[in-house]
Amino acid sequence: MTRIRLHWTGNRGVGTAGYTSYARDHEIAAEGKPVIPGSSDPRFRGDAARWNPEELLLGAISACHQLWYLHLCADAGIVVTDYRDEADAVLTLDKDGNGQVSEATLRPHVTIAAGDDAALAEVLHAEAQRRCFIARSVAFPVRHAAVIAVTAVCSG
Repeated sequence: MTRIRLHWTGNRGVGTAGYTSYARDHEIAAEGKPVIPGSSDPRFRGDAARWNPEELLLGAISACHQLWYLHLCADAGIVVTDYRDEADAVLTLDKDGNGQVSEATLRPHVTIAAGDDAALAEVLHAEAQRRCFIARSVAFPVRHAAVIAVTAVCSG
């Protein structure tokens, strides 16, 4: 099981009293790992200097593909000496403001050792795509187990 902690840090003193009264800033943490500063996309009043959920999703897809690809190359005897990706994703917005990531394109640039099989190295991208569990999981149920606390009112 994978676990993270998310903490909203955007309360400017009045909570969500109005749509413009709060920041979208938050922190994503996991045991023993550095904190990831998050926000929403600037189109949704977020901080462009922080990671937004769409970027994190694309990063997860790209990293999963890379990790499977490196595994498959190692098993096939192909020596990868460099791997970089320039990925992008399309966020499609509906008229009501809802939306979804409708597609993602990975653009891996891979360097392999001289004498290794470049044709096989190319083919292994399809196998990595087939095996990447993040890319395979982008349409899955999200369940909620919410707990609501009520602030105590001070009687003066």
